[in-house]
Amino acid sequence: MKRKPVIYLTLALITTLMQSCNNDNALLKTERILLTSESGDKIAEKENVRFIKGIADGNVIVVEPEQIKQTIDGIGSSFTESSAFVLAHLGPERRAEVMKALFSEEGANFSLTRTHIGACDFSVEGKYSYADMKGDTALESFSLDPDLAGFSVSKYPGIVDEHYDLLPMIKEALHIKNRQNDSLLRIVASAWTAPSWMKDIEDWYIPGSPENNYQGTGGSLKKEYEETYARYLIRYLDACREQGIGIWGITPVNEPHGNNGSWESMHFTPETQNEFIKKYLGPALKESDHSQVKLLIYDQNRDGLEHWADVILGDPETAEYVYGTAVHWYESTFKVYEDVFERVNAKFPDHAILHTEGCIDDLGKPAPAGITDPEKFTEENWFKNDSFWWNPNATDWGYTAPWQGVIQEDHPIYTPVHRYARNIIVSIDHWLRGWIDWNAVLDHNGGPNHVGNFCGAPVMINTETKEVYYTPVYYILAQFSKTIRPGDRAVATNKNAEGLDPDAIHACATINEANLLTVQLLNTTKEEIRLSLQVKDQYAEMVSEANSLKTIQIQL
Repeated sequence: MKRKPVIYLTLALITTLMQSCNNDNALLKTERILLTSESGDKIAEKENVRFIKGIADGNVIVVEPEQIKQTIDGIGSSFTESSAFVLAHLGPERRAEVMKALFSEEGANFSLTRTHIGACDFSVEGKYSYADMKGDTALESFSLDPDLAGFSVSKYPGIVDEHYDLLPMIKEALHIKNRQNDSLLRIVASAWTAPSWMKDIEDWYIPGSPENNYQGTGGSLKKEYEETYARYLIRYLDACREQGIGIWGITPVNEPHGNNGSWESMHFTPETQNEFIKKYLGPALKESDHSQVKLLIYDQNRDGLEHWADVILGDPETAEYVYGTAVHWYESTFKVYEDVFERVNAKFPDHAILHTEGCIDDLGKPAPAGITDPEKFTEENWFKNDSFWWNPNATDWGYTAPWQGVIQEDHPIYTPVHRYARNIIVSIDHWLRGWIDWNAVLDHNGGPNHVGNFCGAPVMINTETKEVYYTPVYYILAQFSKTIRPGDRAVATNKNAEGLDPDAIHACATINEANLLTVQLLNTTKEEIRLSLQVKDQYAEMVSEANSLKTIQIQL
């Protein structure tokens, strides 16, 4: 009897040793594989692959989960007045279906979003702020009514819900999140301009014309109104909170370089924005009830990121107020500027980089090498036509390069799906924390837009027939958003694919608190690519399907 404890202890030790041995030899388990492709897959679940011990050769994507990088803030799209206007053409049930497809767990589950403060190009009529009374430095006239007023059916005969507008759209998204006990809906707010009377041109914008050599302007903030404008932005945060809408992040202005007076804008230089933040907006945020709101600088194209970061983040007095830098993608239809991201992160590792706007801009401009007919370029080319989105059929604002200083080689015809997936994957692999699309919903023409700047969107709706089209871009964004969640951490990846074109395959990886590793693979070619996925000392052989986004989730 006295020997039994010894026997039990011995058996326990043997069991522990066997479990340890088994764990050391355990093979990684693939939890789920999702595929979206030109051939018709739409976030389709595919058969899992098996890992084996060893080091792969040939075409290999190497993931190093021990090399933890930046924390992810989320992926999503934007609330605009144009989006709300289009949704107001649907009845409540149909509209709810679209909103659930965007924000519910069963849908795209977007977690990081953006909206505009006052008018922007994707406003129905534009040219408004929340304090349009000239000289109202006390902001007594401030009101969010323009975003609550709705759209009259007598003025817009196709409207079904006259009370639906930008703020009701945001509230509907929040309601969807609240019903599933999900608080992850982060909203970045950006003003395209201060109220017109605060600017030196005392107007919303001045378009280019022959008389001014086609050089339009949005004007600049008058020095005497800098403090007023800072209070205006704080007042916006206050008013949103009163509406039950919490704003997660804010930028001083959208696209401070301007847009040649094409629509609402306001200019800052790095130096003037630095002074505005340091003296006014930064302290105003810190001293308000919104000290946790993330302040983002810049908010324009990636090629200008480094200089703006050097000036503003390089000033320690200003940097203490700033969460990070916001960027857009319009400087090229294919470049990601990952080299710039690497340099900025090396200099300012404690500050985030977020992509706050990207879309298929200039929709409707002919692409002669694509499927479009330059003589008849209509919405029929892209509405309910997946082929448009999966092939090189899109052009952007710089394609014909009428603008001074534009490098046409950076603006070739491109494939919309590739532009999205490549930009997201390469950016996350090079320190980006969040990625936001522009305009969650637009009509079948890519609008409405009060200056004719039509664009693509994840969801496009024919406001006459009420047909809803979920474009391939919707499924691409949804696949990313469903599998890359806020709080996940990016991990290092490496690519060994010497026999392939450098743009053929792209990869990034993230890991969550439950040790679920998620790998994203983009194949931009028309052929399947056989490759191996190497994780630690194990690898799995697999196929990257032609023209596809593949997501592999592995339990470590």
